[in-house]
Amino acid sequence: MSRAPYRRHSPQFKLQVCQEIRGGQIGRREAQKKFYLSANLVQYWLTQYHRGELGSDEAEAALVVEYEARIAALERKVGQLTMELDLFKKTPKPPPDESAFVVSGPKPARFDGGAK
Repeated sequence: MSRAPYRRHSPQFKLQVCQEIRGGQIGRREAQKKFYLSANLVQYWLTQYHRGELGSDEAEAALVVEYEARIAALERKVGQLTMELDLFKKTPKPPPDESAFVVSGPKPARFDGGAK
């Protein structure tokens, strides 16, 4: 029987759970059942929260890292689209011909009858 992989919780989630417990919105046992957490983990987070180690600075730092990753992904996408646009602009265009359409292609040749 294999063990399940460890779950990782974001600092924002840990902070939210601790604030809900300390604010009296939910109890420890409710939090354990609602979020599928162990009693030891909840106690550990509450201890960190009480010491100030689980403050908004840590949550903000994690959010900044998340935003930087998103910005980097968007910058890569912009670079890719810019390269595609440059390639499209450099590709020679066929002369305008009313007899050729993108969907159907050129007009068919005239049919002079059957095989002779």
